Amino acid sequence: MDTLLTLLRALIGIIGLLALCWWVSEDRKRINWKLVGSGLALQLLLGLALLKVSFVHDAVAGVSAFFSRLIGFSDDGATMIFGTMPSDVPLFGMAWTVLSAIVFFSAFSAILYHLRILQVIVFAFAWMLSKTLKLSGAECLAAAANVFIGQTEAPLVIKPYLRGMTRSEINSLMTGGMATIAGGVLAIYMSALGGGDEASIIAFGKHLLTASILSAPAAMIAAKIIAPQTESVDGQVAFPKEKEYDGLLDAATRGTSDGLKLALNVGAMLIAFTGLVALLNYVIGSWIGDWTGLNGWVASVTDGKFSAFDFSFLIGVLSAPFAWLLGVPNGDLLIVGQLLGERLVFNELFAYLHFAELKNSGAITDGKSILILTYALCGFANIASIGIQVGGISALEKSQRPNLLRYGFRALVGGMVACYLTAIMASTIQSSIY
Repeated sequence: MDTLLTLLRALIGIIGLLALCWWVSEDRKRINWKLVGSGLALQLLLGLALLKVSFVHDAVAGVSAFFSRLIGFSDDGATMIFGTMPSDVPLFGMAWTVLSAIVFFSAFSAILYHLRILQVIVFAFAWMLSKTLKLSGAECLAAAANVFIGQTEAPLVIKPYLRGMTRSEINSLMTGGMATIAGGVLAIYMSALGGGDEASIIAFGKHLLTASILSAPAAMIAAKIIAPQTESVDGQVAFPKEKEYDGLLDAATRGTSDGLKLALNVGAMLIAFTGLVALLNYVIGSWIGDWTGLNGWVASVTDGKFSAFDFSFLIGVLSAPFAWLLGVPNGDLLIVGQLLGERLVFNELFAYLHFAELKNSGAITDGKSILILTYALCGFANIASIGIQVGGISALEKSQRPNLLRYGFRALVGGMVACYLTAIMASTIQSSIY
C-alpha cells in the first residue's frame, strides 16, 4: 500500500511539473509528446541503472570516491599556501576547503579536456541522447557537456554551431545549463553534505553525480515542451575540431586562472547573499513580524523550525507546494520549501551550504527529505543564471542575443522543473540516501 501511494504521489508530481511547462509553452499545439514520453523513459532507465544495477552503481560510487580523493589532493595544494591555518582557525576551514577545491578542479578539468578524455565521455552521452530523443547534434552535445562542466563553459563545446541554432535549440542549451551543476563545485557539495565523514562524502557524491546525469534528459523534456522544435535540424553528433588549449601546461595554467576567478566570485556571492538574507529577515521580521505578533505565531506553528515571520519563512511558504509535489513528508514541507526558494532566488551554493548546516544540526533528519533535497538543488536554476547565460552565450555569438533574452525566464522554469523531475525519479527509485 505504501509503495502504491509513493508511486501515485510521484505520478501527481510529474504531471504537475509537466503542466507547469505546458502553461509557459509558446506553442502548445506543436509539443511532441512522444519525445516527452521517450525522455521520461530514458530518465527512468538511467535512474534504475545508476541506483539499482550493482555494477553501474559501483562504478558511480568509484567515481565519487575518486572525487573524494581529489578533494584531499586540493587540500594538500592549499596547505602549501595556508599551512595549518584552517585547523588553527576553524572558521577559516570552510573557505579554505571550498575555494581551494574550485581552483584545483578547474585546472584538473582543463587538463582532462585538453587530453580529450572529457570529450570522449561527453560524446558518448550526447550520442545516446541524440539516438533516444531524436534531437539535434548541437543541443545533445551541449546537454551532455553540461553534465560535467558549467553553464558558461558548455556553450564553448558547440561554439561553431551557435550561429545556426534555432530558437528551440537555444532554449534547450539554456535549460540544460540551468538543470545541472559544474564539476568544480561538485566537490564542495560532497564535502559540505558529507560533514567530514569519508563514507558519507562518497555517498552524497554518488547521488550528486547521478543527479547531473538524470537531469540532462529531464532538461530536454522541459525545454521541448516550453519551446517545441518546428524546424528541421541536423542530428549528427560531432565535436568541433578546434583546439581550446595550446598544450598541457597552457591547459593547467588557464584552468587555474579560471578557477581562481570562479573561487573569488563564489566567495563574494556567499558574503553578499548571506548578508542580504540576514537584512531581509531583519527588515521583515522586525518591521512586520514584531509589530503584528506573527513572529511568535510562526515559531509556535512550525515547532521552532522558523523563529520569525521573515523572508526565510515566506519563501518556504511560497515553495512548499513544489516540496509537496516532490514527495517531501508533510513535517518538512516548509523547511524544504525554504531551501528550494533560496536556490531559485539566490543560488544553489547558498542553498546547499544552508542545507548542510540544517542537516548537520539535526533540523532535517528525514532520509527522504535529505534525498529529495540532494537532487532537487542540483542545478544552476536561479535568477542570476539568466544574466550569466545571456551575457556569456551572447559574447560567443551576438546574433543569438534576441533568442537568449526571449527564453531566459522560460529556461529558468525548465531548469527548475528538470531538477524536480530528477528528484522525483530518484526518490521513487530509492527511498533513503543511506
